[in-house]
Amino acid sequence: MFRPKTTLEQWRILQAVVDNGGYAQAAAALNKSQSSLNHAVSKLQTMLDVQLLEIKGRRAVLTEAGEVLLRRSRDLTQTVESLEQLAVNINQDWEPEIVFAVDLAYPREFVYPILRDFLPESRGSRLKMLDCVLTGTNEHIIKKTADLVIHTEVPKGFLGEPIAHMNFVLVSHPEHELASLPTAIPPETLAQHLQLVIADSSSNPIEKQGWLKSETRWTVSQFDTAIDLLLQNIGFCWLPEHKVVNHINQGKLKRLTVEGSQYRRITAFLICPQPDKKGPGVTLLEKLILQHRQIQLP
Repeated sequence: MFRPKTTLEQWRILQAVVDNGGYAQAAAALNKSQSSLNHAVSKLQTMLDVQLLEIKGRRAVLTEAGEVLLRRSRDLTQTVESLEQLAVNINQDWEPEIVFAVDLAYPREFVYPILRDFLPESRGSRLKMLDCVLTGTNEHIIKKTADLVIHTEVPKGFLGEPIAHMNFVLVSHPEHELASLPTAIPPETLAQHLQLVIADSSSNPIEKQGWLKSETRWTVSQFDTAIDLLLQNIGFCWLPEHKVVNHINQGKLKRLTVEGSQYRRITAFLICPQPDKKGPGVTLLEKLILQHRQIQLP
């Protein structure tokens, strides 16, 4: 078993001597005697058989080897400090890990500012962000496998805060047969063409959402894959408007007009599956999500 020759305290003293510009200044900063600091650094050099400092004038200056070892020592002491702080946070019920499930339809540009604000206050908690779709998102709520969930519906028995509206539009390639029809497309005509469908991420998917009446359907796991297929003039698909608006504006995709349905508006909700068990980290993240909500409530 490896037994270290040096101690964290010795490395902290070396860092203090360098950061404060000498033994006398470091002794004052650490409230220790100068002789004890001299002894600690001398012993550190002896144990390593490497000269770390050399005296130039009245200053203690790092040697080339000292610069390398000092840099690595800062990583070491910072890791230990973070570890000890994490233990304190856990003891204060600050969660070591927070699971955040977000439906794939929710714009990620709404999420990133939240995470940027959360990072400085996260106290070392790990964040696991999960992409999910349809009843797969539902599953995280029902089974309580996520601390916070952004979903397009609120399951029975749970509460949700509305945070954004998203539009889904029907699109195809501009040269697709459907795009050339002069009038609104009858649903029975639409059903005769290949429909691209986003796969449900649930372990037991239930097809109960969206228009799923085409005789032929191809299922993909990501919106981006569906868009790539559309750009190759393969099929049609209902997609979040924010994912395809640039392609539509550039003329690479065309919005289709359907009898009785121009687009579908969906509301995104923030749901906490276990509100009575929220720790401080989940509470903070929930607060930030609500601060960044995209809709105004009365």
